[in-house]
Amino acid sequence: MEITEVRISKVNSKGRLRAFATIVFDGQFMVHDLRIIEREGDNAGFFVAMPSVLTSEGSFRDIAHPLNQGFRDKLTAAVMKRYEEETSQ
Repeated sequence: MEITEVRISKVNSKGRLRAFATIVFDGQFMVHDLRIIEREGDNAGFFVAMPSVLTSEGSFRDIAHPLNQGFRDKLTAAVMKRYEEETSQ
């Protein structure tokens, strides 16, 4: 499965959320609402959060996510590359 497109929508907020991302797999399957979040402190940097929903218990549950670390790394790299391209313009 290949990531064939990444779209970035930057967010102007005072919080840690920097952008939303949409990814397309094999030109046939689209996933919306990945979030690019800036972390502070000891783990400073960016984090790509998967789409999630708020459960009735008040916690969040991912509704789409990679099944292994290798694909998570590939997905994160593709999203962050596109985000860096968008922010450098």
